[in-house]
Amino acid sequence: MIKIKAKKKFGQNFLKDESVLFKIIESMPNNDNHLVEIGPGLGDLTKKLVKCKDVTAYEVDRDLYAILQAEFIRDIDNGRLKIILVDVLERWSNVSSLYSDKYDLIANLPYYIATNIILKALDDENCENIIVMVQREVANKFVASSGDKDFSSLGVITKLVSKKAEIVLKVPPESFSPPPKVESAIIYIKKDLNKSIDENFKKFLKICFSQPRKKLIKNLSSNFDKTLLEKIFNKLELVDTIRPHELEPSLYSLLYKGINNGREHTASTDKC
Repeated sequence: MIKIKAKKKFGQNFLKDESVLFKIIESMPNNDNHLVEIGPGLGDLTKKLVKCKDVTAYEVDRDLYAILQAEFIRDIDNGRLKIILVDVLERWSNVSSLYSDKYDLIANLPYYIATNIILKALDDENCENIIVMVQREVANKFVASSGDKDFSSLGVITKLVSKKAEIVLKVPPESFSPPPKVESAIIYIKKDLNKSIDENFKKFLKICFSQPRKKLIKNLSSNFDKTLLEKIFNKLELVDTIRPHELEPSLYSLLYKGINNGREHTASTDKC
């Protein structure tokens, strides 16, 4: 058995619980999509993935990369597995997709970059399904619905671009080596490939949730004209006491559209 010390700088916690690994495999959709794994670690999940489909794995740790190259030499030689040594977020900054065709992201993600990776995967037009292990607190935010205490911009984004988002399994710290200080969870997000969100809308959501416990209109008035906001709130039949976590995702889209249309109208009127 391979012995290697987990590196804190890469957020490494190696999953050792076989039952959890099988649950991840069991959760995979039955389709012809390629598989992408981020942070294969010692390859415990990778071993099961390559038995199902061809896999492209992204690993940032040179030591682990060398171990994986030796461990999976047969799968690499026969084209079943491709391992790329790179920081996956840097890779995503240079390419629009991690794979040239439709793929599913299956991974035990490092906690410190999990949120950014999921957001990138939601933007990646070739990524259809996301089944990943993350910190439970992060998982709750991605699958939360309007009205939930964990509902945030992450929940809004997920709801607007997905057909399904759920927690598959909660995983205790002792399932890892070394055990993390928090609980983990496997989440499954099935995207709607016909939907996407632009960067300006994400910036708008950041404003909306800038102070989650305050009134939504109060957060928005720091950036937008309050008279315009009151007009749009009345049109959408929103009470001015509503908090950010209480608004439905679809209404965020309408609110965003109303503000943009109102500002464009004001700008064109000023020019006349």
